[in-house]
Amino acid sequence: MSRQNQNENYLGNPNIKKDGIVTNFTEEQVKEYALCMKDPVYFIETYAKIISLDAGLVKFKLYPYQKQMFKKFQENRFNVVLACRQSGKSVSACGYLLWSAIFSPEKTVAVLANKGATAREMLARITIMLENIPFFLQPGVKALNKSNIDFSNNSRIIAAATTGQSIRGLSVNLLYLDEFAFVERAAEFYTSTYPVISSGSDTKIIVTSTANGIGNTFHKIWEGAIQGVNEYSHFRVDWSDVPGRDEKWKEETINNTSQIQFDQEFGNTFFGTGNTLVNAQTLLDLRAKPPTKIREGGDLLVYKEPIKKHEYILVADVSKGRGQDYSTFSLIDINVRPFEQVVVYRNNTISPLLFPNIIYKYANVYNKAYCIVESNDQGSVVCNGLYYDLEYENLHVESAVKAGAIGTEINRKSKRLGCSALKDLLENNKLKVVDEQTILEISTFEAKGQTYQAATGNHDDLVMNLVLFGYFVSSAYFSNLTDINIKDMIFKQKLKEIQEDIVPFGFIDNGAEQIQKLEQESEHHPWAIGYDRDL
Repeated sequence: MSRQNQNENYLGNPNIKKDGIVTNFTEEQVKEYALCMKDPVYFIETYAKIISLDAGLVKFKLYPYQKQMFKKFQENRFNVVLACRQSGKSVSACGYLLWSAIFSPEKTVAVLANKGATAREMLARITIMLENIPFFLQPGVKALNKSNIDFSNNSRIIAAATTGQSIRGLSVNLLYLDEFAFVERAAEFYTSTYPVISSGSDTKIIVTSTANGIGNTFHKIWEGAIQGVNEYSHFRVDWSDVPGRDEKWKEETINNTSQIQFDQEFGNTFFGTGNTLVNAQTLLDLRAKPPTKIREGGDLLVYKEPIKKHEYILVADVSKGRGQDYSTFSLIDINVRPFEQVVVYRNNTISPLLFPNIIYKYANVYNKAYCIVESNDQGSVVCNGLYYDLEYENLHVESAVKAGAIGTEINRKSKRLGCSALKDLLENNKLKVVDEQTILEISTFEAKGQTYQAATGNHDDLVMNLVLFGYFVSSAYFSNLTDINIKDMIFKQKLKEIQEDIVPFGFIDNGAEQIQKLEQESEHHPWAIGYDRDL
């Protein structure tokens, strides 16, 4: 069919067939149509074209991994793809979405991205593909603009930003979420959208992204798919899957960026957010383990039973118990090296009036653990209940708290010191954290202004237990209580590391300058008396 007949063109575009044109298929075209309808790979490689930076408009030659990915899409309703940067995941998705709209009448395909401009760019790529396929394969176009394409077969492709309002009221058959790890308020969007999509018998969801930290909705979907606890089929694209990328390319890329950046952008490694309290390597080294027992209706996880004569510290953070923030505590064994988290409690509905009973119960089980309970707001209710009502005397009382108050007040200064101490404890392997939720919170505990707090959509109640622990172990109270000087422990470790790095033969450098520098730094360490700078 000639494209020169203006009566057949959509708004004068010679490459797009307008609505209402009847196609008289040849026998060969019928066979081709059937092949394309059956196989998206055949359709894309035979007819789709893309813009190459080097060669301009070229036929779309799919990589092996892209063909495998399409097979996954065909076989599964729910798909999540973790792909490295510059792997061609978005452009290959464009081909699949176009194929879906052309050969599936009366379907709505939604392309959603972090920004509306990105989604519209994907729609523009789809339009280029549409313009370069033969008229006999095109269903005809009713409407085409920057935000949607409406076809004569009553299918349509829409492009929008990923917001709660983007597809509200629409019956979407195929939802594509691009770079979902970078979407703000992704949890809110997903919670409102998933029930609508999942309710259909043949609807599909395709979620793709590069890695962007731990704890966001994409990361949760991916980990759930890996563990087999959700409906998603997972597919991974590593840098080595992309033709032309070899060890030399890897080395050059690392040299031009950094190992950490390479691991996240090309190695599909989930680090914490870029400005977390704890450095990326430490986050990678944190390893969760399954609890040995689960108690209190699932709220309390036991990782180790109490050991006779061992000393334990219980640190607790208190919420209002209204279903938002969590009341939490962690029990830490201080007789082992590194200190080890052995019990975790987490509940967001327990009343501050009842929380003391849980603390009392497990503090006694763990050899009358020394309790560090924050006294802010509702915390004072818990502290008073624990001390006066339950008569638990092994409760830490700050001398600086308000008259008549008991417990440990968390203020800007104590949080700052606690954060600094926790950073050192974790990065120097002086504290072993084994609880998965705690590790998640550490990985999303990031700098905001002059302090640290949970990244948007996450919680920090468990990590605040550890901040409180850090504050306490760096104090004179802890040294007097245990005869353990944690600052001296870390200093000696760093000193040993410097000495081990000294050249064993020739003694070209005896490390004196480094040792002197370390000693000077220790004098101005965040734990030093009088330290008073903002985080």
